[in-house]
Amino acid sequence: MDTLAALAASQTSTQVVIDQLVAFGHEALKYVPVGIAGVIVWALWLYRVVLSARAKPVVNGFRTTTSVVVPSYHEDPDILLRCLDTWRSQNPDEIIIVLDIADTEAYQRIVAVGDPTVKPILFHHVGKRSALGQGIRLARYDVVVLVDSDTSWEPGLLENVQMPFVDTTVGGVGTQQNVYQRNSSIWRIIADWLVNLRYFNYVPAMGAAGAVPCLSGRTAAYRRSAVLPVLDNLENEFFLGRRCVAGDDGRLTWLVLASGFKTVHQESAKALSMFPATGKAFFKQRIRWSRNSYRTYLTAIAKGWIWRVPFVTKITVLQIILTPVTMGITMWYLLFSRLELSIVGAAFTIAWLLAGRAVRGFSNLRRHPLDLFVLPILAIVVIVIALPIKVFSFITMNKQGWLTRHADQMGGDGQTAATLDGPASRPAVQTTPAQTAPVSTPAPIPAPAFAIAGAPEMAMFAAGAPEMAMSSAGAPEMAMSSAGAPETSSIATPTPTTAAPVPEAPTPATASQPTEAATATTSGTQRASQPTAGLQGGEVAAA
Repeated sequence: MDTLAALAASQTSTQVVIDQLVAFGHEALKYVPVGIAGVIVWALWLYRVVLSARAKPVVNGFRTTTSVVVPSYHEDPDILLRCLDTWRSQNPDEIIIVLDIADTEAYQRIVAVGDPTVKPILFHHVGKRSALGQGIRLARYDVVVLVDSDTSWEPGLLENVQMPFVDTTVGGVGTQQNVYQRNSSIWRIIADWLVNLRYFNYVPAMGAAGAVPCLSGRTAAYRRSAVLPVLDNLENEFFLGRRCVAGDDGRLTWLVLASGFKTVHQESAKALSMFPATGKAFFKQRIRWSRNSYRTYLTAIAKGWIWRVPFVTKITVLQIILTPVTMGITMWYLLFSRLELSIVGAAFTIAWLLAGRAVRGFSNLRRHPLDLFVLPILAIVVIVIALPIKVFSFITMNKQGWLTRHADQMGGDGQTAATLDGPASRPAVQTTPAQTAPVSTPAPIPAPAFAIAGAPEMAMFAAGAPEMAMSSAGAPEMAMSSAGAPETSSIATPTPTTAAPVPEAPTPATASQPTEAATATTSGTQRASQPTAGLQGGEVAAA
C-alpha cells in the first residue's frame, strides 16, 4: 500500500510540474511579438542569410594592371604610413596618394620612403570626391582600387580583388572588411559586430546576384573604363539643390550599376579599417552613413535604377530605408501590446530582445564568442541607431558634411594612432626629418570648375552651379555635370572593354619653392602647418 501511495504521489507531482510548464508556456507566448510584420522581416533575413552562406568567392588566375588611389585629408601620418606599407607589400603598379595641401608632414614622410611606384600629390581638397576625381584621372592602369587613408590590407587582397574582373561585365568589386584592433574599444567591438553582420549575412547574397548597392569606399576596385565616363557625375552630384559632400561610395556604385555593369563582393579580399574609439564619434559616423544612404537610395528610386536590380538588392535597399518604420512597429507592438507591468513581463521582453539579437548576430558570435557579454549594449545601440539616429538622419539628410574630420585637426575623431593599443599608439619621436628641404611643387593643375579659390572644404561653391532638374514624377534628379555629361538614367547592357594603360603624362615643370616650409607636427594633435604657398582650391602639386 505504501508503494502504491508513493507512486500516486509521484504521478501527481509530475502532473503538477507539467501543468505549471504548460501554464508558463502560455504566459510566455503573451510576450512573444510574432505578427505578420515580424514574420516577413525574419523571413527576409533568413532568405538573405541562406543566399549569403551559399555564395563563394571567385577563384581563378586572372591578373591585370592596378592603380591604387588614396584620398587623404589630414590623416594621422602614423596611420597613413602603416597602411601604405600594407599596400606596397602587394605590388600594385602605382599608388597615388592625394593629400591635402596642408598635409606636408605626410608628404615628406611618403617621399622619404623612396618608392617610385608611390606618387604623393598635394591637392587642395574641396571634399573627398574632388580628391577621388583627381586621383582616378591620374591613374593609368586597368583596375583602379580606391582605398581610404586609414585602411590597411590583409595579405592577398590585391590578388583576390582582381579575380572577379575575368567577367567583362563586372564593373566593381567590394572587399571583406573589419575593424582594425577591434578589442581596443567597446565601440570598436560593436562596430566590428555590425560590420560582420553586413559582410557575412547580406552583402554576399547581393554580390552573387551582381548588384551590391554600395561598394564601401574603405577599399573597392573598379574597372577604369567603367568609372571614367561617370566621373563628372560623381564629383558634381546635387540633391535638392545642394552639392553632395559625403556618400561618394554609394553614388559611384549606383553610377556603375546604371551603366550596365555588375557590382560584386569578393570575400577573400580582406581589409581592416580604423573606426571611432568613442561613443560620440561612433554615433556621428552613423549619422553621416544614414544620411548618405537616404540620399543615395532615394535617388536610385527616383531614377528608376532600383527597379532594375535583382530582388535581393531591392528588398535590402527598401528595408534600409524603412528601418525606423519596422523597428518602430516592433517596439510599439512589444511594449504596448504584449508587455505587462510585471517582473515576468519585463523579463520576457528583455529576453526576447536579446535572443533575437543573438540569433541575428550568430555570424559574429561564432567568430567572437566573448562578444556575448556585449550583447545587452549592442541591443540598445541597434535600437538607438534604428530609431532616433535614423529618424534624425532622414529629417536632416540634406545637411552636408563629414562630421568626423575637421580642417584644424589631424586624424578623424577617435581614430588617431593614440587611440590604438601597442606600438601603433605611440606617436613617432620625430615626425618630420630634422634636415629636410622645403617641398618643391610643380606648376599647379587647373582647379575643378566647382571649386572656389582658397576654400579649405567643400562648404561653398561658385555661382552658376548646375541646377537640379525634376523627373516626370516630381522627384529630384541629379544635375548634369559642369562638363555637360548627362547621367545614365537606365541600366543598359555594357559593351565590355578592357582599358589599356594610357601613356604617362610628362612631368610638369617644377615651380618655385614655397615661401614657408612645413612646421613640424606630432601625429594626433592639432595642425600647425600652413597650406603650401601658391596653391588655390582644387589645384595640385605632384612629387
